[in-house]
Amino acid sequence: MSNTRSHWKYWLLLLLLGVAIVWGLWRALERRAIQQASAAEAAAVLQQAPVFALEPSDLATAERLTITTTSPVSGAVRALQTAAIKARSAGEVQGLRKREGHPVRAGEEVARVDPTEARARVRQSEQQAASAEAQVQIARRAFENNQALVRQGFISATALETSQASLAGAQAAHQAALAALDIARKALEDTVLRSPLNGQVSARYVQNGERVGVDTRILEVVDITAFEIEAALSPADAALVTTGQRAVLHVEGLAAPVEATVDRINPNVQLGSRAVLVYLRLPAQTGLRQGLFAQGHIVTGGQQVIAIPALTVRNDKPEPYVQAVEDGQVKHVPVRVLIDGMAGERPMTGVEGLPEGSLVLRAGTGALREGTAVRLPDGRQP
Repeated sequence: MSNTRSHWKYWLLLLLLGVAIVWGLWRALERRAIQQASAAEAAAVLQQAPVFALEPSDLATAERLTITTTSPVSGAVRALQTAAIKARSAGEVQGLRKREGHPVRAGEEVARVDPTEARARVRQSEQQAASAEAQVQIARRAFENNQALVRQGFISATALETSQASLAGAQAAHQAALAALDIARKALEDTVLRSPLNGQVSARYVQNGERVGVDTRILEVVDITAFEIEAALSPADAALVTTGQRAVLHVEGLAAPVEATVDRINPNVQLGSRAVLVYLRLPAQTGLRQGLFAQGHIVTGGQQVIAIPALTVRNDKPEPYVQAVEDGQVKHVPVRVLIDGMAGERPMTGVEGLPEGSLVLRAGTGALREGTAVRLPDGRQP
C-alpha cells in the first residue's frame, strides 16, 4: 500500500515539473517574439526618411526682377552754404539780438561794433581832404598868375615850373586825403555786421558789450535750403559712379528714405585712406538738419534677371547651388551668379539656371541633404 502511494507522488511531481518547464519555455518564446517585433518596428522607423515641416519664413520664390548694382555710402549731412560773420574792426559789440535758430536775410544787419572812433576818423579825414582841396586852389591860382607874369616877362620860366610843381604836389596831397577819407568811410561801414546769405543762426559766440578784435567770430549762419553729404568711396566703387546718378539714403531721425543725386566727384585720391570723395546733393525737407548721420547706397547700374534673396546661394560644393523644393523633396540646383544688388530695399542675387517661380530655401534653414522629404506650408506650391 505504501509503495503504491509513493509511486503516485513521484509521477505527480514529475508532471508538475514538466508543466513548469513548458510554461517557462512558452513565456520565453513570447518575450522573444515581442522583442523581435519591437526591433522590427524600430528598424522600420529608422529606415523611414524624416519629413521636415517648413514654415513660410523658410521659403522664397524665384522671380524676375530688376536688380540694381549699388555702392554703399555714408557720411554726415552738411549745409551747402554756411557763413561765419566776423568782426572786421575792433571794438565793443552792440545791437546783437539774434540767437541760435533765428532766421536772417541776406544783407540784414545782425550786430555792429561801436562806431564812435570810426566816425571821428571819418570827420578827421573829411577835414584833411577839405584842407588839401584848399591848398590845390591856392597852388592853382599861383600857377595861373605866374603864367601871366611869364608872358609879360616879369618872371623867369623856372619860377613858372616851380609853381606848376607846387600845384601838382597839392593835387596829389588832395587825392591822398580823398583816399584816406574812403578808407575811413569803409572802416565805418565795417562796424555794421550783415548776413551774407539767407538762413538761420546756428551759433552765437559773443554777447552785447563784449570787446572783440578783428576777425573774431560773432555769429554762424546756415542756409537750410540745400544740403549735401561728403562720402568716401574705394577706387573700385568710385570707378562706377558718375555725376547725376541716384542715391537712396537713410537719415537718422527721418522715417522715410531720402533720395539724393551725385553732384560732383573729387578728382584727387586722398593720400592717407586712398579713398575718393563723392558729394551727394540732398533736397531740403522737414527734419533735415546739418550734422545728421546718413547711410545708404548709390545706384550704379541695373539688370533684369531671375532673382532670389541674397545668401540663398550656397558655396559648400565645387559649384554654387541653391536648395530648391521639388515634388516634396529638397533638390540641389546648380546656378551661376549674374549680379548682386538691390531690388527696392531688398538685397537680392540674380542667377542663371533656376526656373522662374521655383521655391528655394532661405539661408537660415541650413544645409539639407538632397532628397530630404519636406512638407510645405498650407497654400504654398512650387
